[in-house]
Amino acid sequence: MNRTVLVINSGSSSMKFSLVQPDSGVEIADGLVERIGERESIAKVQFGDRTVDRECAVADHDAALRLTFELFDEAGGNLETVGLVAVGHRLVHGGRDLYRPTVIDDAVVAKARELAPLAPLHNPPAVIGVEVARRMLPDLPHIAVFDTAFFHDLPAAAATYAMDRELAEQWRIRRYGFHGTSHQYVSEQAAEFLDRPLDQLNQIVLHLGNGASASAIAGGRPVDTSMGLTPMEGLVMGTRSGDVDPGIVFYLARTAKMAVEDIEAMLNRRSGVFGLGGDNDFRELHRLIEGGSEPEAGHARLAYDVYIHRLRKYIGAYLAVLGDTHVITFTAGVGENDAKVRRDALTGLAPLGVEIDEHLNESPSRGARVISADNSPTTVLVIPTDEELAIARACVAVLG
Repeated sequence: MNRTVLVINSGSSSMKFSLVQPDSGVEIADGLVERIGERESIAKVQFGDRTVDRECAVADHDAALRLTFELFDEAGGNLETVGLVAVGHRLVHGGRDLYRPTVIDDAVVAKARELAPLAPLHNPPAVIGVEVARRMLPDLPHIAVFDTAFFHDLPAAAATYAMDRELAEQWRIRRYGFHGTSHQYVSEQAAEFLDRPLDQLNQIVLHLGNGASASAIAGGRPVDTSMGLTPMEGLVMGTRSGDVDPGIVFYLARTAKMAVEDIEAMLNRRSGVFGLGGDNDFRELHRLIEGGSEPEAGHARLAYDVYIHRLRKYIGAYLAVLGDTHVITFTAGVGENDAKVRRDALTGLAPLGVEIDEHLNESPSRGARVISADNSPTTVLVIPTDEELAIARACVAVLG
C-alpha cells in the first residue's frame, strides 16, 4: 500500500487538508472549510472524480476537521484504508530554533504559540489546527514543517538588520524569510525540468500569490529573500503592504493617534493591492483597469502599477546579488496564471539578459513550461508549486 500523509494548513477562519502520497507525488483527496465560526460556512472535499460540498454552520476548527472527514467518507474515501502514516502541519514561523521538520510534542506546540507575535496572522490558527488534529488522530505522528526552514542559513549580510546589535540579539530579530517550502520545491523542480544540476544554477524564484515573496538562490542555497522578521516585508501583496518606511508607524502613532495594534492590522489586512485598488483578486483588478469607471479604474491601475514596480525592483536587485542568473521562475496563483503580470515584470530587461516570448507567455498551459525567448540568456519558467507534496515528503523523511 502507498504511504499517505494528511497535510493540514489551518487559517484563522479556514482549514485546508490534502491527502498526499509522497512516493508517487499523487494527491488523492483535498478539502477546504471556509468561514469557520460564521453563521454559514462552506465545506468542500474532492476525492478522485467526486466532489462533495456542504453549507452549514461550523462552530470551530474541531467541527471543521470532523466535517472534512465526514465529507471524505461521503465521497467514497476511508481514512482507515488509505495507508495514513503521518499528519503534516504547515507552521509559518519557527523562530531561530525550530527550522527542521519536527515531530510535534507539547513543547513544540508551546514554542509555536510563543512565536505568535512574529506571525500573528498565521501561527495562532496553525497551533489550533495542530491541537485539534492531535486530539482527533492521537495514534499518528504529527510533524511540523516550517515556512522559515529553507532560509535559516541565509548569509549574515542578508539576514541581519542594521539596528542595535545587542537589542537584536536579545529579541532574536533577524530576517527569517517565508514561503520557504515553496521556494525550495520550485527551485528543485526547475533544475529537474531543465535537466541541469541544482548546484550549478543561480535562480530567482517569484512566489506570487495573495502572499508574495522573492528569493535569490545560488547553487541550491538561498542567498537573499524579500520577507524578513515577519511575512509583511518585501513585495506588495494581496492585503499586506510589503516594504514601507518604518517611520510611517511612528508618524501614525503620534499624529493620527492610532494604536500599534490598529497600525499592524492596517498594514496586514487593509494594505497592498486591496488597500490601493479595493480588491486583491487580480482578475477583478484587470477588469476594473480595462473596463471600469472612474475613480475605481484609476485606483486599480495605481495598485497594479505599484505592485509591478516593486516586483521589478526586487528582480533587478537579485540579478545584481547573483551576478549571473540562469533561471527566473514564476509560481503560485498569480505567478502561474497571470500572463500580464509576468510580461510587465520582465518587459525591458533584455539588456540584462531577460527576454520573454509573448506567445509562450500567453499559453493556457498549466504545467511546467518555458516562457523565455530562444535567445534569452536567462531562462524564464512557470513552475506550479506544490507545498502539500513538499510537506508530505518532509514528513516521511523525518520518519525514515
